[in-house]
Amino acid sequence: MKITRQKHAKKHLSFYKHNFRFREPYQVLVDGTFCQAALKNQIQIKEQLPKYLMGEVQLCTTHCVIKELESLGKEVYGAKLIAQRFQARSCGHSQSPVGGSACLLSMVADDNPHHYFIATQDHDLANKVKKRAGIPLMFIIQNTMVLDKPSPKSVAHVQAVQAGQLLPEHHKHSIEHLKDEQGIALVTERRGRKRKRVGGPNPLSCLRKKKKNDSKPTRPAPEQQKKKRKRKRNKPSGNPTPQTA
Repeated sequence: MKITRQKHAKKHLSFYKHNFRFREPYQVLVDGTFCQAALKNQIQIKEQLPKYLMGEVQLCTTHCVIKELESLGKEVYGAKLIAQRFQARSCGHSQSPVGGSACLLSMVADDNPHHYFIATQDHDLANKVKKRAGIPLMFIIQNTMVLDKPSPKSVAHVQAVQAGQLLPEHHKHSIEHLKDEQGIALVTERRGRKRKRVGGPNPLSCLRKKKKNDSKPTRPAPEQQKKKRKRKRNKPSGNPTPQTA
């Protein structure tokens, strides 16, 4: 049974390594419900989790999770002590703490850029995590820790990338980083703005107006009429009369 779980974990880890660039040390965000379940089932998270994931692990939580455990009182006192042993990551809620599940969701926002695992027994939180691509989910079943198989959302994301419909997230970050270094974003922004030039007069309006041709025929000048009359000669009317001696 243990060998089968190891094979499944190795297969799922390989999926996240090749498609979402997960690397050691694996960063696992733990909430209060996971700590409580580990205490109840006598699971040593620090010792057993690196063996299960076959690599180096960094266990971490947030200040909101610890505050939530403190507010619940003596019933979860042991879980609070376990959570306090982990690294407390900055979540941005120091001024106004939120619930543990809401805090962990905020930590994996924007496509999980820090490559966090989520370890929880909260079904509502688990369902919300499954609706996002690239977030490995861990929980405890029958005294054992289990890495859940990739969610349909993660599988669909990978298929879209392979089909060329999406650009991988690490490529997006690389492109943005190169743009910031080279100042390409500023250049393209400047090119996008068109300068308004002072407009001159319309060249068509500067053309001379053509004179309209009169439909009436023009009369010839009187001098031309006189010349035509002079050119006419009188023709003889008959035979010439004989001259008398």
